[in-house]
Amino acid sequence: MLPAAEAEAKILSLVSLPAETEQVSLDAALGRILAQSIPSPLDFPHWDNSAMDGYAVRYDDVQGAGAGTPVALTVTETIPAGRSPTLPVGPGQAARILTGSMLPAGADTIVIQEVTRREGDRVLVLEAPQPGQFVRRRGSFCRANDPLMGAGLPIGGPELAVLAAAQCVQVPVFRQPRVAILSTGDELVSPTTPLQPGQIVDSNQYALGALVRRVGAVPIPMGIVPDQPQALKAAIQLALTQADVILSSGGVSVGDFDYVDDILADLGAMLHVRSVAVKPGKPLTVATFPAGQGADRLYFGLPGNPVSALVTFWRFVAPALRQRSGLGEGWGPMFVPATTRHGLKAGGQRETYLWGRLESTPAGHWFELASGGHNSGNLINLAGTNALAVVPVGTTSIPANETVRVMVVG
Repeated sequence: MLPAAEAEAKILSLVSLPAETEQVSLDAALGRILAQSIPSPLDFPHWDNSAMDGYAVRYDDVQGAGAGTPVALTVTETIPAGRSPTLPVGPGQAARILTGSMLPAGADTIVIQEVTRREGDRVLVLEAPQPGQFVRRRGSFCRANDPLMGAGLPIGGPELAVLAAAQCVQVPVFRQPRVAILSTGDELVSPTTPLQPGQIVDSNQYALGALVRRVGAVPIPMGIVPDQPQALKAAIQLALTQADVILSSGGVSVGDFDYVDDILADLGAMLHVRSVAVKPGKPLTVATFPAGQGADRLYFGLPGNPVSALVTFWRFVAPALRQRSGLGEGWGPMFVPATTRHGLKAGGQRETYLWGRLESTPAGHWFELASGGHNSGNLINLAGTNALAVVPVGTTSIPANETVRVMVVG
């Protein structure tokens, strides 16, 4: 069994970076990964403008202003936001200006309206400003042709705002990884099929599809494959023609009907991981295929038990999909220290993951262990999980109110 950190490093070393890019509209770019650096087509700000409501003045005219020595200036015009000034500001003059309005020629400083008093077409300046006060200079945020954003950046709300401001209406992004998902087992049926004795509803197809979408990839549901070697081989061969990554659940342990590893070997795949020292989720197969059969394809054979399938996805598959999507950094799982509200138990032989909820408070992070049994078949108390407490190898218990390493999954 490979230790978790070693398995993660090996898996990430197998990931092929995306080669295909596409252009999407600004409206469709949310959640995608930027495929190339975007140079700014404009100066930001586009022109000198005011950061406050007030008056655009010449600093030389108002540097001696004070409550006892107000400076009177003639107001020549009002400059609303979105309009160009029509007159320069000369000696003894000022222009009424609003936040975001262009600075008129001749002016170099903004006097905020709170330290002025208006008298008809004159304004009295009651306090001397600093030179250049509240003026946002053209290009002070970003100059034309400077990079706005680099490749590998996930596009969220702030990035969309920058792209929109730069009038970048077609965005170059990496093609999202396509992930084939198949469930193996004669005992599995769909949620719409009436259960017969011994049958189990295939929940993994739905859970894994949702988690694949969450990391920015495209799930390709391929349904249930019976425990028949030829049927499973045909399903994997079909998946190789449709997807960049293949996820199967079940069939990777040592049972009489666990055929995945043998079929992968028969297809010429190289098996890099056979099991990992984690609980739940020891059976994990990771394979790549030879040239001509999907040399850039990555195969994950996950355990069939629902909790094991989700834990191994969170711990090992999600980082690989994030890297495969073109994300520039931050592929791996996020761990934070937290105080556990409950005592945590483990066998000590494997790195153990116990599910529950992470709560952030002003006093720090707290971990609330899910109630009920913590075994790989108990899917029910997984509802509401957003974190996994990690009990390291060699540790059999962590008392309540002690610090524990927690993996954030939601």
